[in-house]
Amino acid sequence: MADKPSVLFVCVHNAGRSQMAAAWLTHLAGDRVEVRSAGSNPGDQVNPAAVEAMAEAGIDISKETPKILTVDAVRESDVCITMGCGDTCPVFPGKRYLDWKLEDPAGQGVEAVRPIRDEIKTLVEGLIAEIAPAKPEASA
Repeated sequence: MADKPSVLFVCVHNAGRSQMAAAWLTHLAGDRVEVRSAGSNPGDQVNPAAVEAMAEAGIDISKETPKILTVDAVRESDVCITMGCGDTCPVFPGKRYLDWKLEDPAGQGVEAVRPIRDEIKTLVEGLIAEIAPAKPEASA
């Protein structure tokens, strides 16, 4: 893994789970991790319930747009995480592949999306601890 690990979140429509995961990783890890998200069949917009659920957590994903999954995005990532949606990534040697089994927020209201958002946050926190732990501050 490079000095700055790169993570790609993949879900079919890149409109809910993968967008929330990318936002959490960006929010929690800051510039310690390069973050991407994509889907094999991107939707027209990010799921409004996901936008609302993330806004409740203080994270604005309203300006994000679903992106198409490309071979280059996978090649340039150290870790590729699918979101339990049956999507697959091209396989390259030396990459780490994970599948997070998460309920699909599509068509659900914000009440149903909140627990998915919170589960994603927990998974992202575990990922950060593994691939980009905070550097201990030097004592003065």
